[in-house]
Amino acid sequence: MSHWLKMIRTNPELVAYTEKLFQQGSHNIHEEAFGAKHKIMEQDHRYRKVYLIREGIAKCYISDENGKEFIQEFLGEGMEFGELEVFSNKLTICSVESITPLKVFSVSHDGFHQLLKTDPHFNMLILKALADKIRYKAPRHSYQHAYPIEDNILRLKKLFPELTEVIPKKDIANYIGVTTRSLNRALKELKEKSGA
Repeated sequence: MSHWLKMIRTNPELVAYTEKLFQQGSHNIHEEAFGAKHKIMEQDHRYRKVYLIREGIAKCYISDENGKEFIQEFLGEGMEFGELEVFSNKLTICSVESITPLKVFSVSHDGFHQLLKTDPHFNMLILKALADKIRYKAPRHSYQHAYPIEDNILRLKKLFPELTEVIPKKDIANYIGVTTRSLNRALKELKEKSGA
């Protein structure tokens, strides 16, 4: 199955290498922890850190002027955020909020720049991670728009059976681009069809 079909994205190679750098005490990499439902980054603000998830799940989303969230992706172990702002030196594009308790590595923008310049392996892992982010988005969005809600739910449940136990229904609805009401109706219809 293609990696872009994974609902909660992970990058074990990047987190393992960052763990190694952290254990060596190089590049001023720090450990941080956040409780569930903690907004770590807010859209249209400026931050000076890059984060890498060691453990837990977060959501990355854009809010419109009415407060409606559009979830870009769910981030799991090894996924980084805040790195785009290092390259653009602009305000954040998305908000990032923990869904479960989160353990992360953090590094300042200067430390991140230094790592990219002096560590070719780290640099390659970040380039690959950025390429994967781009590669992931287009097929996911096209699938969601091309198929009915029920198909999207069945596909997500196949990829992540405990979907509705771990991720709030509001977030699932925002991820597939429907209202919570439509999602509840589709879940109920699927349950009736399966005879559960």
